[in-house]
Amino acid sequence: MPIHPWINMVEYETIRTEEIKFGRNNFIEVARKKAISESGENEFISISRGYYLDDGSRKWKASITLPAEQEKREEIAELIKSL
Repeated sequence: MPIHPWINMVEYETIRTEEIKFGRNNFIEVARKKAISESGENEFISISRGYYLDDGSRKWKASITLPAEQEKREEIAELIKSL
């Protein structure tokens, strides 16, 4: 039972991830993930920006989640290409 009955615990599973390096020590990570909770599963795409620390480990600055619907992701991709 969760600490608060109105809050469901969510577990995240990374299905696939790709990374694009840029600048001195920056990267963009694009990942397909799955959120799993008592109420079901939801797949989504996350885009995260981060940087590498001196020891080579990664630290994230910001993240955005894209909708699961293919047509919406294609619309976003076309918008990015047109800018």
